[in-house]
Amino acid sequence: MNANDRYLKFVQWSEQDSLYVGYCPDLFPWGGVCHGVTEEETYHQLTELVREEVAELTRAGKPLPAPATRPMREAVLA
Repeated sequence: MNANDRYLKFVQWSEQDSLYVGYCPDLFPWGGVCHGVTEEETYHQLTELVREEVAELTRAGKPLPAPATRPMREAVLA
């Protein structure tokens, strides 16, 4: 697994912007970092931003933030 794959990335529709917005909370905690007309376009942009951020931190000799954000799982009632 490469370092980029450690981070949760997700795309969500924004009613306010009428666009899809891409998020990666562990690397960009301030909120959405890209947007697009389609989910696919937005996710592609997001993965590229994550790749660039990981590469930049590595080049600068800075530690990568620990992946802490995890997707929610559906509760299974016993």
